[in-house]
Amino acid sequence: MPARLGSVVIENVQPQVDGGRYPVKRAAGETVRVTADVFKEGHDDLAVVLRWRQLTPKATEPREVSMRPLGNDAWEGEFPLFENGLYGFTVEAWPDSFRTWAHELSRKVEAGRDVSSELLEGAQFLRAAAERAAAAGPAGAFDAERLREGEKALLAGQSPNTISRALDPRLGDTASRYPDRSIATRSERELRVFAERRRAIFGAWYELFPRSTSREPGRHGTFADAERMLPYVRELGFDIVYLPPVHPIGRTARKGKNNALQAAPDDVGSPWAIGGPDGGYKAVHPQLGTLADFRRFVKTAAEHGLEVSLDIAFQCSPDHPYVKEHPEWFQRRPDGTIKTAENPPKRYEDIVNFDWMGPARESLWSELRSVFFHWIEQGVRIFRVDNPHTKPLPFWEWVIGEVKARHPDAIFLAEAFTRPKMMKALAKVGFDQSYTYFTWRNFKHEMEEYLKELTQPPTADFMMGNLWPNTPDILPEHLQQGGRPAFLFRSALAATLSTSWGIYSGYELCENRALPAKEEYADSEKYQLVQRDFDKPGNIRPWIAALNRIRNDNPALQQYRNLRFHRADNDRVIFYSKLTEDRSNLILVAVSLDPFAPQETILDVPLSELRIQPDEVYQVHELLSDERALWQGPTAQVRLTLEKPAAIWSVLRFRRSEQGFDYYF
Repeated sequence: MPARLGSVVIENVQPQVDGGRYPVKRAAGETVRVTADVFKEGHDDLAVVLRWRQLTPKATEPREVSMRPLGNDAWEGEFPLFENGLYGFTVEAWPDSFRTWAHELSRKVEAGRDVSSELLEGAQFLRAAAERAAAAGPAGAFDAERLREGEKALLAGQSPNTISRALDPRLGDTASRYPDRSIATRSERELRVFAERRRAIFGAWYELFPRSTSREPGRHGTFADAERMLPYVRELGFDIVYLPPVHPIGRTARKGKNNALQAAPDDVGSPWAIGGPDGGYKAVHPQLGTLADFRRFVKTAAEHGLEVSLDIAFQCSPDHPYVKEHPEWFQRRPDGTIKTAENPPKRYEDIVNFDWMGPARESLWSELRSVFFHWIEQGVRIFRVDNPHTKPLPFWEWVIGEVKARHPDAIFLAEAFTRPKMMKALAKVGFDQSYTYFTWRNFKHEMEEYLKELTQPPTADFMMGNLWPNTPDILPEHLQQGGRPAFLFRSALAATLSTSWGIYSGYELCENRALPAKEEYADSEKYQLVQRDFDKPGNIRPWIAALNRIRNDNPALQQYRNLRFHRADNDRVIFYSKLTEDRSNLILVAVSLDPFAPQETILDVPLSELRIQPDEVYQVHELLSDERALWQGPTAQVRLTLEKPAAIWSVLRFRRSEQGFDYYF
């Protein structure tokens, strides 16, 4: 006789990305909330469980937790992300036969009906459950005996005592622990969650060129010189020191100062033109030092509480050893030459690209995978990847998956200022973070719209924005024209709107000299050595350090998906909050978007969201100035100046105690 089939329907399991094609991203230590629509014909009581497991090389057996009904056939459950790595989850459901029977029995008894037949049916359910309990071994022996006693009680015939035994919730609980799961339905696809380590979620990046760290004008810096910069970077409160490519630089078509096509004999060239007689992606530029020197730099950085991020740029100088050793990795014109990289009207005469999807792709991809493993062996776990949008998505999905399978703590930052859908696709295939268009969002409405998109689902389920006010490639117009006030408020925005932000060295000195009519630095460090006076008058070092200190002191600023915007009656002032899930830390932020004049505004404080009564007095601690004030009511008036164009408040509420008043949120 054919076995019975289940008919439970499971739909809309969340969270998921593209129907489960890609993992959802969360932070290690978080709890993942899972919801699903679960229903069945008729009026059966349903049992719904969330099944989850770690997808390590030695995959664990699934664990289960019951899901709770939310109404309208929706259910929810949670599971913890114990550690960094990949997890899988499904939802399973089945009709709870004994509970369904008990509820129907209760209604029939209330209606005064004879339930003799129903009691026989209930006894049958208990007998089957007892058999399953006994099959569970010693752990189920006690329950099996209890279920058999219940069966006997039901077989005794209809009486008040029998009905009472049948409807005892404890008996129902015991029976439900041993269900008939042969008729269970499981969601079709195991969905995945990648639990990021903390630094992938929360961090402050500082970019510097080691070759510019010499204290002697005109001398090429070394890793030893760069080590002397590490205490400075840490004093500014940064967590990650990011280095452009440190490999040998090609000579063919080497760029001169300010991107000149002809280089002078002493021009150092662009670090992104990788490869020469001294090696390629696994070597370091001889003037910087040796691999041992690099490892010492990484070790010293760790001693200062810093991680090192390395730029990975998969493009070659025409002098790269690969060009001669593996001609099959490059696509050639009919005349036999290799096409240089282009992004019209830009042309990069000093680099050539791989034939990514050509016949030799298997050996090419394998070699490039080994580049990541090589630098991981040198102590690097964080990679900023140059122009990933110009390489095929299948390569990134494969190589990042290969790396993370062995090193789940590896972090990949996509430098992809390109079409939004491509930026999102890169995040889906594995990049942990992405540069964003924050750099070009200037007005209040567009800033709010863009940051809502970045920090709320569905985008925030797979993409995390890392906000940079500047890069070696980009000196935006507002920094060129707005001067020091613009540097102040853009850094305040970047540091508080997202959990990850970064600056390129010189930002703290308000460097803003640009090439005419371009968003590019004059005398760009990409093509020459740069000497800096880090004590230069007018610097904003204390401001940067304060922003990073405030970030580290306040858990609300360390969570990515909790950004909420609120009304300020001045369109040149943006106002927002961040609140921890346990409501223990609330941060309010107001920032002027005008670098030319002071701004005043009335803020609509979100009292109801903060569970503050309209007549309640609460304290605000302005963290940049260390000033405190008492606020009351749903509005607050604020003045932001050119010297202090941002305010960051921690909110405290009064509570009456036996000793008087104290504070809490």
